Amino acid sequence: MKPQLILKLLFSIATLVMTANSYAFCGFYAARAGSTLYNQSSKVVIAQDGQYQSVTMASDFEGNAKDFAMVVPVPQILKRNQINVVDNNIITHLDNYTAPRLVEYFDRSPCKPQVQYRMAPVASPALMAKVKREQGADSLGVKIEAKYAVGVYDILLLSAQQSNGLVTWLKQNQYQLPKGAEPVINSYLAMGMKFFVAKVNMQRQAKTGFSYLKPIRINYHSAKYMLPIRLGMLNAKGPQELFVFHLNRKGRVIATNYPNVKLSTNKEIPVFNKKDFGAFYKAMFKNQVKQNGRRSVFLEYAWDMNWCDPCAADPLSDDELKQLGVFWVGKPHKVSNGVNTKMAPQGIMSRNSKDVFVTRMHIIYDKAHFPKDLTFKATDNRSNFQGRFIIRHAWKGDVSECKAAETYFSKILPKRHEREAQTMANLTGWDISSIRKRMKLIGDKPEKISLGNQSAGSNQVK
Repeated sequence: MKPQLILKLLFSIATLVMTANSYAFCGFYAARAGSTLYNQSSKVVIAQDGQYQSVTMASDFEGNAKDFAMVVPVPQILKRNQINVVDNNIITHLDNYTAPRLVEYFDRSPCKPQVQYRMAPVASPALMAKVKREQGADSLGVKIEAKYAVGVYDILLLSAQQSNGLVTWLKQNQYQLPKGAEPVINSYLAMGMKFFVAKVNMQRQAKTGFSYLKPIRINYHSAKYMLPIRLGMLNAKGPQELFVFHLNRKGRVIATNYPNVKLSTNKEIPVFNKKDFGAFYKAMFKNQVKQNGRRSVFLEYAWDMNWCDPCAADPLSDDELKQLGVFWVGKPHKVSNGVNTKMAPQGIMSRNSKDVFVTRMHIIYDKAHFPKDLTFKATDNRSNFQGRFIIRHAWKGDVSECKAAETYFSKILPKRHEREAQTMANLTGWDISSIRKRMKLIGDKPEKISLGNQSAGSNQVK
């Protein structure tokens, strides 16, 4: 039986997959060693300066390149030099740099105070994108305004007089639209938007030798700072996950039509989370989404890219930023009211002045709770924020070393471990007795601690 193609449109992306292998958006994920924190998620990077916007789109679709297509509502007919492909590793780098992080401290000796500090490894999302072939054009009020070859992609820029003409054209070209697409398409046409369609040229793709496709970047000028998401929810089987990274030289970006919520941060959690930070973070984030009515935009990171504390990864290079559309990087500019590189705290990583402020948003959305497209605003707020969680390793010394050591083991550690257990339970909604058990706690009291192995917050996960 001939497989039927289903058109899936995300915020601005449409994915084509065979129904026999259809998954909930966004595409397929193949498990692999070092699996990432979020496997089924889409990512958008927006470099913005005034009315200039450069939008890089990527999804984690995995499969045959012929089974994927991209359809993007855009505010104008794009020229060839406004369309580019981006190295997937750059988005992965940005993801790593802004990812919520786990930091660890080592308790100082109560007898001989000494502090050690370093950052623990943090899982971070990775992504893949693939695009499907779409054919020809019709004359049902649909006009092919431009055609380009960009890397392995064949690009069409379409305009339409009315939604039913565009819908008919798509169907005649073997696209089956999800129910309810026509009124949404009509709303974009009423806004004067055009449609960008990308397909894979399989011959050029074969010559590359790569099994994956690069994300596509488009840039344009528009007074509207927005991201269309409504089309992507028409045939979604459940909530969709989206990360939006904003790069500008003004300050923190906020959503203007949905509540903005800061991620819980600087919370101390049990040591065993070092080996399973991903499971904790996903549960914590899911719980926060629920507590905030499932309609909020979460801030996970906002920082001047000249420095970081702690650094989950190096800041992006000038070349990487330029590939994401940050045209102003490396050019002379006035000193911003953010942190001057030379004034960065001692011991904290700093780089040459980049004049780039990055905002990372995390959104789980569906039709019921996100009925409108996302709209944004760049603010003058340059205060730094990061999703940051803390584990503290117990001192490994001997209780007999000094009188303070006895107090440390009998009073300080038990209270701290109980506080960590309660914090984790409140953040995740998990049963606190199970958390205590994993911490090797019995009720409200720690186990007897053998000398040389006092940490009730053992990092052994059972």
